[in-house]
Amino acid sequence: MAETAENRTQSDDSRKAARAERRAARLAKQIGAFARAHGGAEGQLAHLGQAGTRIVLVGEDGAWGDLVAPSYAVAESATGKAGITLHEDFDGDFAAKVRTGPYEWSRMAGIQVGGPSNTKG
Repeated sequence: MAETAENRTQSDDSRKAARAERRAARLAKQIGAFARAHGGAEGQLAHLGQAGTRIVLVGEDGAWGDLVAPSYAVAESATGKAGITLHEDFDGDFAAKVRTGPYEWSRMAGIQVGGPSNTKG
């Protein structure tokens, strides 16, 4: 029996949905590991355009990190599976939780004109 275009489309959609679900599960594991290592975590989702969606994580200890999901839906699913609180914006009390160290300050200053170099001479 010949496969119709409609069946192919449904099959392609099913594969894409399964791939997105697997990606969300992998991201949820990474988010969970971050949360366990840092006494819990909260997050914020930021669109990156065609590159996907950035998941910014802030641990209860002030550590931070990020992951990139291929889409907003996958990022939302991953954070939901991980059970973290999501913030609409990265400002106020949420941003105040982030603790930066010498590395971050050096990197930020290094991109400014006259800032320290980030390479070893």
